[in-house]
Amino acid sequence: MISILIPIYNYDAFPLVSELHKQCLESRIEFEILCQDDTSNQFLNENQKINNLENCNFSRNNSNLGRGKNINFLAEKAKFEWLLIMDCDTFPIHNIYIQKYISQINEGEKVIYGGIEYKKEKPNNDQLLRWFYGNARESLSVEKRNTNPNGNTLTSNILIKKNTFISNKFDESITKYGYEDLVFLSELKKKKVLVKHIDNPTYHLGLETSKQFLEKTKTALENLELIIKTNTLDNSESKILRIYSFLKRLYLVSIISFLFKKTEGKIEQNLLSQNPSLLLFDFYKLGYFCNIKTQ
Repeated sequence: MISILIPIYNYDAFPLVSELHKQCLESRIEFEILCQDDTSNQFLNENQKINNLENCNFSRNNSNLGRGKNINFLAEKAKFEWLLIMDCDTFPIHNIYIQKYISQINEGEKVIYGGIEYKKEKPNNDQLLRWFYGNARESLSVEKRNTNPNGNTLTSNILIKKNTFISNKFDESITKYGYEDLVFLSELKKKKVLVKHIDNPTYHLGLETSKQFLEKTKTALENLELIIKTNTLDNSESKILRIYSFLKRLYLVSIISFLFKKTEGKIEQNLLSQNPSLLLFDFYKLGYFCNIKTQ
C-alpha cells in the first residue's frame, strides 16, 4: 500500500514517526516507515527508538548524500507502490492525515500534495523571518496552489506513485541546498504529470533562525545559478529567473547588483529584526542573484 520516506538530518523524528505509525495502524493498511539519517551528529539515540516500532526502520548513511539523493535511496528501498515523502521537521495537523491520503489513491492521480502550515503563535524573535516567509509564501490554500499546481508544491508532504518517482528521481548532480524541489517538479510538468492539491497539511516545525535562513537563501541562489548552467530549469518556472531575464533584456542587472551591494547591510538589519519586510527580502534575493551573475 504505502511506504513513508523520511530523510533525517539533526532532528528528533521519533514523535513524527510515532504519530504516523499510530495512524497507519488505525487505518488498517499495509505500510512501512523508512527513515534515513544523513550523517547527523545529534538525536541519534532518540531516532534509534524508531526501530522498536513495527514496520519502521531507522538507518544511517556512511557519508552525506544530500536530501535529494537520500530520498532517491529510500525510494529504491521502498516495497510498496505509493511513496509518502515527508521532511523530518513536519507533523500532521489532523489525526486522519493518513486516511485522507489513502482516500485519494483510487482517484487515478500520480502525485498529491497536502500543503504546509505554520503555527499561529509567533516563534522566538530570532526566527521571525522564516515564520513570516513561510506563512506568506508557503502556507497556501488549495485554490491558490491550483493556480500553478507544480510550482506551488513542496516535497516535504507529497504522495507519489513509486513508478512515477523512480522515473523522475531527484537530480543527483544537485548536491548543495536549494531548488531541488523546483527542478524535480518542473521535470514532472514537462512530462505532463501535474500535482493534485488537497487540504491535508502538515506543520513545519523546524524553523531556522533568521540569520541561518539568510545564509541558506544565499546558498540556494548560488545553487540556482549552477542549475541554470545545465539548462535543467526553464526561466518560467522560477519567479526570480523571470525577473532576472527581464532585467537582463533591459541591461539593468549591473545596476541592481550595485544597489544591492550599497544597501545589503541595511536590508539585513531589517531582515534580522522583529519586523522583517518580505518586500525587502525579495529585493535582497534578486540583488544577491544579480551580484552572482555579474561576478
